Amino acid sequence: MTSEEVGTYVESLPLVKRKGTSSRPAWYVHDRLIVRLHDPNTLVIRVPLNKRESLIESHPETFGVPPRMEAHHKVEAYLDRAEPGAVQTAIDLAWQMQRR
Repeated sequence: MTSEEVGTYVESLPLVKRKGTSSRPAWYVHDRLIVRLHDPNTLVIRVPLNKRESLIESHPETFGVPPRMEAHHKVEAYLDRAEPGAVQTAIDLAWQMQRR
């Protein structure tokens, strides 16, 4: 999965706005973060804590939580080995959480 594919998918969701820079784009709904590109290969996706573990268990090659994010509603997705459907699911969870 590429960052361009991520952008195309996120921008297809209602009310999503792109912010950030060209090298570190981020997508928001109601000024609440959904996902941002941390580096060329890593996304940071905001997800509900009660869904995060199941994402990681179901797709350990796609997602991880570094120590700095353990207390936050976030997960990293590694684009070079990400399953596109899993990334889209995480983005959908973030969008649903943030659009309220």
